[in-house]
Amino acid sequence: MLLESRLRRQGDRLFRWRSYLPLILLPAALVALPDSGFVERIFGDVGEAVWDGIALAVAVLGLAVRVLTVGFVPSGTSGRNTQEQRAVVLNTEGAYSLVRNPLYLANFLIFLGFALATKSWWFTLIACLAFALYYERIIYAEEGFLQERFGADYLRWAERTPAFLPDPRLWRRPALPFSPRMALRREYNGFYLIVVVFAALDLIGDRLAEGESFAEWLKADPFWPALFVIGTVVYLILRVLKKYTRVLDVAGR
Repeated sequence: MLLESRLRRQGDRLFRWRSYLPLILLPAALVALPDSGFVERIFGDVGEAVWDGIALAVAVLGLAVRVLTVGFVPSGTSGRNTQEQRAVVLNTEGAYSLVRNPLYLANFLIFLGFALATKSWWFTLIACLAFALYYERIIYAEEGFLQERFGADYLRWAERTPAFLPDPRLWRRPALPFSPRMALRREYNGFYLIVVVFAALDLIGDRLAEGESFAEWLKADPFWPALFVIGTVVYLILRVLKKYTRVLDVAGR
């Protein structure tokens, strides 16, 4: 089999499982977490809080990129489909005028935030390399599909638009206005994932690195438990609104 065909087949297969990359790296993360206490030992509580804040900010930035991407897109683009590649129209406006893969860039930022939260340099390095290898094949397969689907229109857009690093000079205003309801309906799962992962990493890291019990964790750092409780309430409200009402529906999207 030609290398091109092999890479595309691998990309199509990984596309279906692209949401599960963090689970593949979970064993390595658990190995890294016992060493997470070095930041507090060297820089104190303030230094650890700053580190956690930076990691959380990176992940939130990734979520913001996703929100600003999907909040503008029309129906038939930027889907969450997992079985096969789909595209009704070629989106070249908004975030897609700056970079060809804004959602994958957003996923990387969220993933990088998770890796930084482990406070392990070697795990962060492994995570970034794994993401690059994983998504390189997905992007390869996706670009092949889009080229076949849209032909010369796709090639002209791809030639002027960078694959992964945005170029602000290329900005084109979206035809549709930003829809907060669309963003909430599409991205509430990503919001809750960030809340759960950061709270869990802090709890597990403190338990493995410092031997704290769950009760001690609640008392020592109430921010993460409070964030988890508030995030869970927000998640449940949005899930109910999406599943049982039409409040978050947007006509034509």
